[in-house]
Amino acid sequence: MSELNAAVLSEQVSADERYQHDILQGVSRTFALTIPQLGPQLRAVVGNAYLLCRIVDTVEDEATLKLADKKHFSEQFVAVVAGEIPAVEFARELYPLLSAQTLDEERDLVRHTDAVLRITHAFNDVQQAALQRCIRIMAEGMAYYQESASIEGLARLPDLDRYCYHVAGVVGEMLTELFCDSSTEISLQREKLMPLSVSFGQGLQMTNILKDVWEDHRRGACWLPREVFARHGFDLSKLQPGQHHESFGVGMRELIGVARYHLERALEYTLLLPREETGIRKFCLWALGMALLTLRKINGRLDFSAGVEVKISRRSVKATVLASNLLVKRDAGLQWAFAALSRGLPPVPAYLTQELQPRGDA
Repeated sequence: MSELNAAVLSEQVSADERYQHDILQGVSRTFALTIPQLGPQLRAVVGNAYLLCRIVDTVEDEATLKLADKKHFSEQFVAVVAGEIPAVEFARELYPLLSAQTLDEERDLVRHTDAVLRITHAFNDVQQAALQRCIRIMAEGMAYYQESASIEGLARLPDLDRYCYHVAGVVGEMLTELFCDSSTEISLQREKLMPLSVSFGQGLQMTNILKDVWEDHRRGACWLPREVFARHGFDLSKLQPGQHHESFGVGMRELIGVARYHLERALEYTLLLPREETGIRKFCLWALGMALLTLRKINGRLDFSAGVEVKISRRSVKATVLASNLLVKRDAGLQWAFAALSRGLPPVPAYLTQELQPRGDA
């Protein structure tokens, strides 16, 4: 390669890396906060993985796309990540179809799919395999659930587990593969970490589902399980914002207990990570702490009618960061802090002594 070509390539790589850094700030306040805690190599691949997942989300969330179009673009993007279709072709076809309902930052991300994918395809084989598997399972799962989405909710709790696996549990598995690839010591814990990683993803996803229940309802979707609410005497088809029913609150409390169970397993996951891996531990702890605080807000205001009403404050985020940083190497202290934050939350339902986690490819 000539010096000129090498210089051009280096400039392109630098431009792509700058774009990835800048767009991450625009599409996710939370991950823009947690990802920089990772070491440089992990930071690059995890940031890239998040952007890939966000492109899948953008396709599924675009209200003006028909289901057939969403399936088409999801399949196309899986092929793009696998290196089978040029990213520019995917972006050129999808970008003009995105409406004003899609955030400006997300439209810009789609327009620059080629920049994101150039970074993806420069990772090592293990990293690329982990990203490709995650995007394939996520895209296939989202396409399936988009077809069955309705305001009547999912049928049963295992259906919620499967939904959470496809949109978040598989991300936990991907992150674990990346963590193991980055550290021999972490890889020795792989068999213990992998099942717990699914719970980590599900705990965070369930927290978001409970927080965003009204926003999802307005979009014509509900990811709550009908059987849980029916058991308490509430029909999810009658769910209306601003019309709180005590029986609905009882069902929500049960699901908060389910989310608590998965977050407890997320703490187990974090404590299996070597104490010296402070960056990875902080990445996990900050997300875990913010999820627990959100559950506390929801539990304290079960009659909320918009996610903004149970959104945690910046002050709470700063407190989570400070406490996590102080205790990051102290397992007993982290267990105590988790117990303190969990105090007052509904208990874990007894039926969760039997694991419900779905695993494997879609």
